[in-house]
Amino acid sequence: MRCVSNLRIGTSGWSYPAGRGTWNGIFYPAAAKRRRGGGAKPKFDELAYYAAHFDTVEVNTTFYGQPKAAVAQAWADRTPRGFEFSLKLYRKLTHADIPGVPPLDLDAIDAYRLGIEPLAAGGRIGALLAQFPPSFRQTPESQGYLDALLRRFRDYPMAVELRHRSWSDDFDSTLSLLNSHGAALTQIDEPKFKLSIRQNQLPNISGFYYMRLHGRNAAQWWKHDKSEDRYNYLYSGDELKPFSETADAARRLVKKLYLYFNNHFASKAAVNAVMIKNQLGEPVPGVYPREFVERYPETASIVSTEAAPLFVPG
Repeated sequence: MRCVSNLRIGTSGWSYPAGRGTWNGIFYPAAAKRRRGGGAKPKFDELAYYAAHFDTVEVNTTFYGQPKAAVAQAWADRTPRGFEFSLKLYRKLTHADIPGVPPLDLDAIDAYRLGIEPLAAGGRIGALLAQFPPSFRQTPESQGYLDALLRRFRDYPMAVELRHRSWSDDFDSTLSLLNSHGAALTQIDEPKFKLSIRQNQLPNISGFYYMRLHGRNAAQWWKHDKSEDRYNYLYSGDELKPFSETADAARRLVKKLYLYFNNHFASKAAVNAVMIKNQLGEPVPGVYPREFVERYPETASIVSTEAAPLFVPG
């Protein structure tokens, strides 16, 4: 008898309603857009629909604005028990416009903690993600800032995404700092440049493992017409295989493993999520629109397109 899986696979965000990379009519049924407003039919709930397909999501909106307790509570109410949210820290805590090291904003930290409290109280938080920009280099000052930030969030599972190569050039110091707080070094896949961090994909703590796959669209990574173009990339099955092998090995060394796809253009994150679930022998629940399979035929033998009821909160 197989034990309950400690592997959580999902996407970075669930709502992409506009632009060429919209999920409407691909992951979300084409009819969903017509049901969004008032009228006799109920409003289509993207999050409830998403939660019928995946058991975790990485939240981007908490990076762009402080989380609100009422919104966090609504997220919990609209998803089944056991569904987990991993939440990006507010950008003022990681991307302040100061060369090298941003100031530690205690008010912003307090507001953030208050905003996510409904999820924390309900045991619905997977991890908090501190995503730093490529300009955040390893210096005594930046190490001091990261140490102080992790101390302020010591009550939560913390994942730290570092992108500058200086953090891997002195890998021992980086891991020593993270390990002292029980924080996971986020393993990332994205286009590699001269100053990109180098990673060995190994877990640095036993509590949990955190991986993010951003896609490999190097041509549009820095130069693009729309920000969504950067994430216009679909991993092939062969490209996913090393990650599924890494995840399968890492899951045996940690209590829980989170893997999120951020290549969100035109639902490609959801496509790759079901593909890697299949490679790992994980169940692929939920019902998918026929447009999903028609657009991405590599999913035809993986997902179901039979009619079935959606999750109803309560």
